[in-house]
Order: sequence, then C-alpha cells, then structure tokens
Amino acid sequence: QVQLVESGGGLVQAGGSLRLSCAASGRTFSKYFMGWFRQAPGKEREFVAAINWSGSSTYYADSVKGRFTISRDNAKNTVYLQMNSLKPEDTAIYYCNAAYSTGPTGWAPNTAFASWGQGTQVTVSS
Repeated sequence: QVQLVESGGGLVQAGGSLRLSCAASGRTFSKYFMGWFRQAPGKEREFVAAINWSGSSTYYADSVKGRFTISRDNAKNTVYLQMNSLKPEDTAIYYCNAAYSTGPTGWAPNTAFASWGQGTQVTVSS
C-alpha cells in the first residue's frame, strides 16, 4: 500500500514563501504524473499543479501560475511545491497524489495510486 506524507506547511505572511514536500513509500512513483491539490475550509478540493513522470512538463491552475513551481526527485520518490508570493487565498490543506488529465485544463487525482495522506496546513496571514 502506497503511503503519502506531506510536509513543509506552516504560517506565513502574505508575500512569503514555503516549500512543500511529499514523500511516497511503498511503490515507486517514477511512472506516474504527480500532482498537488488543496482544500480550503468549506470548499471542495481543487487542483494546484501537476508534473509528468520525468519532470520535463508542468501544469498549473491559473490561480497559482507564475507563483508556484512543482518539481520532483524520482530517486527520492518525492515531489515538491515551491510557493512564492503567497496570498491569504492560498490558505488551505495541501495534498499530493498521482494525477491524470481530464481535458485541456483539467486535472484530477488518481486515487488508485494511493489514498490521501494527512496533508499539510498552509496558512497565509494578511
């Protein structure tokens, strides 16, 4: 059973930065697209960013484009999310999972890869 462990969240002021990590154990993830998703209080989980198996292609939600950068290290079974210029509306619990494209701009989690981890809380104060 694959386990996903997210880390790196915290409390930061608007304009600040955080780097999130997601480590996968139990199965190599080098053949999977991986993604970050987030869920704010009272809202549905939404797509943030995705990366292809080699790291050569990345995809972002419009709301984070130009501010967030997704990357991966297949040797460490780890995917990262560098978040810069954070805004209060980025406040959410952030999760990672395998991801698949649902269309030109849509991405969904591939929960057949792994169940959701506990996530990591990101809080951005104004």
